[in-house]
Amino acid sequence: MKELRRIGVAINDDLLGKFDKLIAGRGYTNRSEAFRDLIRNEMVQEAWKSADSEVFGTVTLVYDHHTRLIMDKLTELQHQYHSAVLSSLHVHLDHDNCLEVILVRGKAPLVQKLSNALIAAKGVKHGRLTVTASGHDLP
Repeated sequence: MKELRRIGVAINDDLLGKFDKLIAGRGYTNRSEAFRDLIRNEMVQEAWKSADSEVFGTVTLVYDHHTRLIMDKLTELQHQYHSAVLSSLHVHLDHDNCLEVILVRGKAPLVQKLSNALIAAKGVKHGRLTVTASGHDLP
């Protein structure tokens, strides 16, 4: 493990109390790890701003499978961007609705373009891209 360095952070009592409540609810045992995770999250967000960064994520879609040609369109898009699609999971939620989770990897602009096209497809009720990084640059 690398050497840790102590720093000081000035926070008013109200904000600190709310932060402590938030991190306790998430299971953190101390503030330090919560601060480190906040910093890492910002580093991941910055990586997504760079066109050269290789990024990872999931595209989560909920759609009505009765919508004309929706499954064909989603499959076509995944084939069109096959280099960015690692895998997908399809779940039947009920008689009408399906959940699809697509694992993606590639340069940030390509992954963003794919996710935008999937989410904008007619029949998709809700979609979200969740982003991360490989972790090799995160301390």
